Amino acid sequence: MNIFQLITVLIIGLIAGILAGMFGLGGGVIIVPALMLIVGFSIKMAAGTSLAALLLPVGLLGAIEYYRQGQINVAAAIFLLIGLFIGTFFGAKITLTLPDLFIKRAFGVLLLVLAVRYLTFTK
Repeated sequence: MNIFQLITVLIIGLIAGILAGMFGLGGGVIIVPALMLIVGFSIKMAAGTSLAALLLPVGLLGAIEYYRQGQINVAAAIFLLIGLFIGTFFGAKITLTLPDLFIKRAFGVLLLVLAVRYLTFTK
């Protein structure tokens, strides 16, 4: 990789890190909405708890700040971590057997459903 590509990757990482810190990004697509809509957490509690579940090494500093502000449910984060640990194995096994186009379309539908729900959610 040349220096331009490395700087581009660094900027992408920085932006992704900011979004992860703001929304618990990796979990932001699935975990955060589920904690809000199913469990009834606030957006901050859901994002903080999701980030804590994904704690090491990526979310450590963000999770510490959410924790200091009282926005992490530690028990929920631990149970999410256990579920993620097991679920990612099965998710990878399933995904690797499906066609790429199906996965892309399924993910697109998921994102559309979540977007509509966020736009129409009144709490």
